[in-house]
Amino acid sequence: MNAPRRAARPRASRRTVAGVRLALSSLSLALGVSSAALAAVSLRVARTVVTPAGRVPNVRIASVDAAAQTITLDRTPDTELPGRYGLFTVGSVDYLRVGSIVGSDATTVTRKLLTHVPADGDLAPEAAFSGWYYDQPEDLHLPVRSVTIDTLIGACPAWEFPAPADTDVWVIQVHGRGTTRAETLRAVPVFHDLGITSLVVSYRNDGEAAPSATGTYALGATEWRDLDAAIDYARAHGARRVIVMGWSMGGALALQAAFDSPHGDVIAGLVLDSPVVDWRTVLAYQGRLMRLPAPVFGLAQHLIGSTWGAALLGSGEPIPLDRLDGVARAAELRHPVLLLHSDDDGFVPADASHALAAARPDLVTMETFEVARHTKLWNYDEMRWTDAIRSWVRAQGLAVRGPEH
Repeated sequence: MNAPRRAARPRASRRTVAGVRLALSSLSLALGVSSAALAAVSLRVARTVVTPAGRVPNVRIASVDAAAQTITLDRTPDTELPGRYGLFTVGSVDYLRVGSIVGSDATTVTRKLLTHVPADGDLAPEAAFSGWYYDQPEDLHLPVRSVTIDTLIGACPAWEFPAPADTDVWVIQVHGRGTTRAETLRAVPVFHDLGITSLVVSYRNDGEAAPSATGTYALGATEWRDLDAAIDYARAHGARRVIVMGWSMGGALALQAAFDSPHGDVIAGLVLDSPVVDWRTVLAYQGRLMRLPAPVFGLAQHLIGSTWGAALLGSGEPIPLDRLDGVARAAELRHPVLLLHSDDDGFVPADASHALAAARPDLVTMETFEVARHTKLWNYDEMRWTDAIRSWVRAQGLAVRGPEH
C-alpha cells in the first residue's frame, strides 16, 4: 500500500513575511535579543505545541523496598498528593500502581506499592508519575469488547463497555494530549453503575489511531471529527442520548463537537475533567511557568494560527484558535455541561473553566477542586469526583439505574 501523501504546505506571501520581519525587529529591540533568537525560540515553542510526543519521565525513583512493598520517589507537587496513582517505569516492571503515602521528608515521598515488585526486580531511576491508575481495560473486571471507529483518516480503535442492561444512553470518553484512551478508564465504573454504555475512543495522532497526513496536532480543530465519528458509531448501535466526557485536550474536542457536530441532536451533555476551554489561556500560563517573555508565546501563537506559520511547522493548515475558544463561543452552547477542575491544576489553569461557568450559568455546573493536580481529581478525591458525576447525570435524567432509579 502506498504511503499517504503529505498535505502541500502553504507558502507565506511576501507581504506577510515582511510584516513578520518588522514585528520581530520591534520585539527584539524591546527584549534586547536578536530577531533570529526570538524567532527560533518562538518556532521551537510552537513546534512543541503541535508535535505529538511520547510520555516524558517526570520523577526519579530513589529506592524500592521489596520486603515492605514501598517505593520512595523524589518529592514533587504530584508525588506528594494523597490518593492512588500510576507510575510508568522501565525495567522488570513497566507500570506500577501506587497507593497511600507512608513516609516523607523534605526531598522524598514514600508510598505503598499496589503492584507487587519482586525482591530481584530492577527499575530504572527515571519514571513518569500518572493519574491513570488503570492501564488496561481488563483491570476494571467489566465486560468489554474492542471495536473500530471508521473515520475520514482511517481506523480509530476503541473499547466498548456495554451497560448491564439495554440502554439508549452512552458516554464517549475522550483522552487528552500526549496520552492514550487508557487515561479515561477511571470513569467507566461510574457510568456502568448508572446503567450507561461507555465507549473509550482514540483519535488521530495519539499513537493508537490512524495518523493524519501531517502527523501533527490541531489542538482539537480537526481531531473532533474523529469524536464525531464515534458519536455516529454510538448512534448506529442504539444510542439516542450521548454524554461526551473530555479530559484535558479531550475537553477541547468535546466542546468543538458540542458546537459543530451534525449529531448535536443526540448529545445530551458534556462532562469535562481539567479541560482546555481556551488554548490561549493555556499557552500564556505555560509561558509564565517556563519564564519566557510574553512576546515569545505571542509569536508562537501567531505561528500556530497563521498560514505562513503552518508552512514552517508542517501542520498543513493554520489552527483556528478563535474557534477553539470555548469562552468566546459560550453563546453557542446548547447542552448542559459539568466542569470538574482544580484551581491547583498546575498545567491547564482553571481560569477559562471559571469564565465559561460564569458566561453560561444556565447550562454549566462547575465543581472546583483544590490541591488536586491536572487530571488527577479522581485520584485525589474519588468520592467527591464520583458523587459530582452521579448527581449531575441523575439531574439530567440520564441515569438508567442506581439508588434513585
